[in-house]
Amino acid sequence: MKIATTEQMREIEKKADAQGLSYATMMENAGTAVAREIAKHLGAEGKRVLVLVGPGNNGGDGLVVARHLHDDGAEVQLYIWKRKRRGDENFRLTQERTIACLRSDDDANLTELSRSVADADIVIDALLGTGVSRPIGGRLKDILNLLRNDIDRSEGTAPSIVAVDVPSGLDCDTGAMDPATVPADLTITLALPKRGFYSFPAADYLGQLVVSDIGIPPALTVHLPVELIDRELVRGLLPLRPRSAHKGTFGKALIVAGSPNYTGAAYLASAAATRVGTGLVTLCLAQSLHPILASKLVEVTFLILPHDLGALVPEAIKLLEERYPEYDALLVGPGLGSEDATVQFVHRLLDVEVEDARRQIGFLHTKRGNHADGGKTKELPALVIDADGLNALARAPGWWQSLRGQAVLTPHPGEMSRLRSCSVQEVEADRVASAQEAAQEWGQIVVLKGPHTVIAAPDGRIAINPFANPGLATAGTGDVLAGSIVGFLAQGLSPYDAARSGVYIHGAAGAMATEALGNAGTVAGDLLPLLPQVLKTIRDA
Repeated sequence: MKIATTEQMREIEKKADAQGLSYATMMENAGTAVAREIAKHLGAEGKRVLVLVGPGNNGGDGLVVARHLHDDGAEVQLYIWKRKRRGDENFRLTQERTIACLRSDDDANLTELSRSVADADIVIDALLGTGVSRPIGGRLKDILNLLRNDIDRSEGTAPSIVAVDVPSGLDCDTGAMDPATVPADLTITLALPKRGFYSFPAADYLGQLVVSDIGIPPALTVHLPVELIDRELVRGLLPLRPRSAHKGTFGKALIVAGSPNYTGAAYLASAAATRVGTGLVTLCLAQSLHPILASKLVEVTFLILPHDLGALVPEAIKLLEERYPEYDALLVGPGLGSEDATVQFVHRLLDVEVEDARRQIGFLHTKRGNHADGGKTKELPALVIDADGLNALARAPGWWQSLRGQAVLTPHPGEMSRLRSCSVQEVEADRVASAQEAAQEWGQIVVLKGPHTVIAAPDGRIAINPFANPGLATAGTGDVLAGSIVGFLAQGLSPYDAARSGVYIHGAAGAMATEALGNAGTVAGDLLPLLPQVLKTIRDA
């Protein structure tokens, strides 16, 4: 499913109108769809419904909703703010049905509005649509404040708030909220979800989000670069599992992870890679960590690397280079630590040009791709860089200019701020733009983690994860994600598809864990047995 900005939605509707789907028909379709969803989720027959009607197309949609709910047996009342009724066919049709109507101009102290809110089972917000760009003030602010205050005082008897397309005052591009905006229990958005819905605080104001079709031809939306990842999309990406398969069929993943302080990261990443279906997973680690992790990871093989008190050192590169041609995908970073020798190891492995570091460890390059001993740099497998791998890159200015091959980079906002030399606040101000700009500058796939994780490709494609789950806000869940992505890479998915699949399945497993355990106390390890359950659910759907 595509995600639109306000301007994109405006252009799509304009093109639809030019192709014969008139604005009047789209409005009728919108109101019909909203009424249908309200009846489905909240019921219609016998319900007392108050429709707050504004001056634009959103108000017109509300009038259509009122008519259909009336026809479905609801007791409907209109409350009109700043809308001309003369010549309005949708208003005329409501009056043909003798639907009660009160004008805000005739309710000086909002006494009638307060009484209507108190009597209502459902209040429909059809005041402002997607084009809001300035602060709400005046009479409309008073109306919304009264609605919010009356609901707050209702002590459990509050009506359900339904937003038509968008809660009034929500910026559909940025996710910013007007202070007067009333949170919805149900938002029924039209044609496509809007980009701002997947940012906070807006995401907290939507309640349950439903996307309703209004008849716009799919051909008018296929060009949009931003998509919402859903189960249908992921099912089409998952690799086949033929009965004739052997472990080599499903790829081999090599994971370079762990240090004395972060053994759990190596365990979680490796276990996740096995749980998404990878045929063989090999964990590369220091000898001192092997007894700890071998007792937990009985399905994983190991490659012991040179180290200094558990921290990997540059000399480990030679052994890795001998082995990684046997593998389909490589993950570098979970729990590696930040010791200088380990940072130099990462720079050397990824061929990042850092003159000072290379002088310190004696690995001067005559030119990129050639080692000082005359040996050619072997091609890396498909690559995921996470956690301390990213922190090592951040210590090499201009690292992307010499990074070997295309990688999937999986920063959280703090790591992104270090990679881009900016503040976390700048990253979070527009997460889609942050991920998009980074992907294009670096020429890499970027997975900007967090609520509604954003995946961006250098060619401009962007995918947004539908999940925002406080249960995932705990140490180690990022390691599970990195392991999931490298597992899909090993199974032959492209870097972008592996990122989309890994992010969605990780989020779905988090949602499943939270449903079973609650959103406090879920730990990263709880996700591991749920990954194959999610995969089964997707394949069986």
